[in-house]
Amino acid sequence: MEFGLTTFAEIDDPAVSPGERLRQVVEEAVLADQLGLDVYGIGEHHRPDMAVSAPEVVLATIAGRTQDIHLSSAVTVLSSADPVRAFQNFATLDLLSSGRAELMAGRGSFTESFPLFGYSLGDYDELFAEKLDLLLALREEGPTTWSGRFRAPLDGVVVHPRPEGRPLPVWVAVGGTPSSIVRAGTLGLPLALAVIGGQPAAFAPHADLYRRALEHGGHPVSTPLAVHAHGYVATDEGAARADFLPRYKATFDKLGRERGWAPMSRAQIEGLIGAEGALFFGHPERVADKIVALHGLLGVDRFEMHVSHVDHARTMHSIELFATEVAPLVRERLAAEPATV
Repeated sequence: MEFGLTTFAEIDDPAVSPGERLRQVVEEAVLADQLGLDVYGIGEHHRPDMAVSAPEVVLATIAGRTQDIHLSSAVTVLSSADPVRAFQNFATLDLLSSGRAELMAGRGSFTESFPLFGYSLGDYDELFAEKLDLLLALREEGPTTWSGRFRAPLDGVVVHPRPEGRPLPVWVAVGGTPSSIVRAGTLGLPLALAVIGGQPAAFAPHADLYRRALEHGGHPVSTPLAVHAHGYVATDEGAARADFLPRYKATFDKLGRERGWAPMSRAQIEGLIGAEGALFFGHPERVADKIVALHGLLGVDRFEMHVSHVDHARTMHSIELFATEVAPLVRERLAAEPATV
């Protein structure tokens, strides 16, 4: 199993400027590389409380200070992007990083980018399907001829630069929409499931649907499946409750006010922390137990912990525990147990 981190470069403290937060993100990624984690992903957002609107720029900065870690968007909002430019940006990142770039495409659960770039939310699904089709066409060797509704056609165009040695890796990130899961599977693309709330067990049918779609499309059922989930690792769970949980609740309550959700209750938070919940919180052994259980439920190939909600120093310590204690524990336990999926 691979282990990685994701961030939206959240600005939880108004005293922290966007520039400072971006520099912190670079330091967090450098630490992740030094500690041997496999991937670092940065999400695209266009709002004042999240500092990254151009993940590929931040990832390029990280590329210059790291050696081994894979560098991914988490996600690129492909629906409101130009696939030609997105391909060029990530191909450039791939060349700069000696083949470590990944583009993770998503429809976007945050929709600020749609009016910003002149797109209608009424075309939400059609935009993603068409732009993913173009992005995948651009990955192929040889000239691209393509036409669609939302941008000018291409006639025999080769887009430069080109990645060296392999096609640009493209993942699809999904929040749980079955049609999106089927699309990823039938296209043979690696899938990242965002398990943000509730119970991971509820996503077992999604993992099964993905593998059936892979098989239907004639692709290997071993095509990677990742899970993205929020987490915080700490040796002192009492202090972690005081440091992390109020900010975690405040973040989701703020989003809830924007989207019409009720505030999170204490019972909901305790359910997320519990053994069957979707928040990977607490002592390294507790977090490792949940990841091992997740692997048994879904057969995941990569676990990406979303780090946020606390200050930079606490985030760095959580990353260190995740890399040096959680990941080795999970690998040891998985090596000792037969695969269940």
